[in-house]
Amino acid sequence: MCGRYTITVTIEEMLARYFAENVVSPYQPRYNVAPGQLVPAVINDGSRNRIGLLKWGLVPPWAEDARIGNKMINARAETIEERPAFRNAYLNKRCLLPADGFYEWQRSAGGKKPMRITLKGGGLFSLAGLYETWVSPEGEKWHTCTVLTTAPNRLMADIHDRMPVILKPEDEALWLDRRIREPARLKHLLVPYPEDEMAAYEVSAAVGNVRNDSPSLIERVAR
Repeated sequence: MCGRYTITVTIEEMLARYFAENVVSPYQPRYNVAPGQLVPAVINDGSRNRIGLLKWGLVPPWAEDARIGNKMINARAETIEERPAFRNAYLNKRCLLPADGFYEWQRSAGGKKPMRITLKGGGLFSLAGLYETWVSPEGEKWHTCTVLTTAPNRLMADIHDRMPVILKPEDEALWLDRRIREPARLKHLLVPYPEDEMAAYEVSAAVGNVRNDSPSLIERVAR
């Protein structure tokens, strides 16, 4: 699964990276993004990219209770065509979730240790996401999202049995294109990212507490 990630760049860097004109408000760099929180997301409105905030944990339009979103932080790429919670969003409501790292906990002789996974050399990348809008019985609108996951590459296989779908920059426009509604044109994107373009290192156990959110969380643990 993917249950924590980082987005530590400035808003100016994010807007430039995605050729977006509007500004996310409020926004600040995050070192321990967790489910249930508002996260920056990129969608395309048919003419340009827009960046806004979505709540992490997808709530389908037909849900009776918003708490179902607590179980919908990830969507398995292999089954999104069949799952009622994700099927419509896969065809109509795809988004990018900007990140510059994500966390997973690796089993070891001494217990689980938190690892941060990034691109080699750092930098922004895009997690493949889906979004939905749910309206409460009181009329309140919730805009929510989920992160797609896939089988691990060789780097991730030593850490966890799943990894988020990371899109190559040249594939992002295809994923966002709302005119494309044929799963066959998207399936080839939902694969493990090349392991030789990624790196992983151990970080502080403090990342396990969602209340912690500081630059120290992404520092490498010396062994």
